[in-house]
Amino acid sequence: MLTVTGAFDDGATYTVKVTGQADRPVIGSYRAAALVALHLSGSVALSPTGPTVTVAGDDDASVLAVLRQYTTVVEETGPVPKLTRPVER
Repeated sequence: MLTVTGAFDDGATYTVKVTGQADRPVIGSYRAAALVALHLSGSVALSPTGPTVTVAGDDDASVLAVLRQYTTVVEETGPVPKLTRPVER
């Protein structure tokens, strides 16, 4: 399971586990969970120049991309997430 530590723009920090479960994509921070839930079914870039994908709770790569885009990710530990959904064109 991937663990992500980061900070929001206001300086509040969080540590979450990315679960890969559609009904509960992250655990450990209500605020980070709300951020991911806010962006579910929206689009997010996997990297600054990378492809755009639809955010899904069971897609670790898209959940991590949301955290990277809207917070400052300080540390990621665990297996590298794999994209489970097709890339949008």
